[in-house]
Amino acid sequence: MYEFDAWWRRTKKLFDEIDRLFEEMMREAISEEGIKPGEKRRVIGPYYYGFSVTVGPDGIPKVREWGNIKPGLIRPMVTETIEPFVDVIEEEDKVKIIADMPGVEKEDIQIHATERNVRISAERGERKYYKEINLPVKVKPESSRASYKNGVLTIELEKKEKTSREGGVRIKVE
Repeated sequence: MYEFDAWWRRTKKLFDEIDRLFEEMMREAISEEGIKPGEKRRVIGPYYYGFSVTVGPDGIPKVREWGNIKPGLIRPMVTETIEPFVDVIEEEDKVKIIADMPGVEKEDIQIHATERNVRISAERGERKYYKEINLPVKVKPESSRASYKNGVLTIELEKKEKTSREGGVRIKVE
């Protein structure tokens, strides 16, 4: 009987410690959002989430996520800013960026470009977009053009160094 009582006290102490840690984690999760126990949570919405899977030339799949929901440790994080779905297309003499940004006007869109990246942002009422894009090659930012039609932003940037069609240098065999 004595052994059972000792075992039960140790087991109960373990479960009490687990309960205490769980309660502490819940308090931290609530305080991270700035919500006090008993208060209602502020709901941010609407929610956007999507992903795209592509296979690169090396055969390795790439998963790209977009939207305003990001994975979190305890639960997903929802932000007010939406990360738009973006495609970067490298052509022979230019790089084309296509971004899906419905619900804003062209006057609301701001684009900042450097030789190696492009930053897109827009805000209209409740709708906010933000995305930073690293470019695959150096471009001439001063030669860029952008158009916005039916919720789709298209940016064209001229490459700094044009690539040859053959993709290299011919070497003479001796």
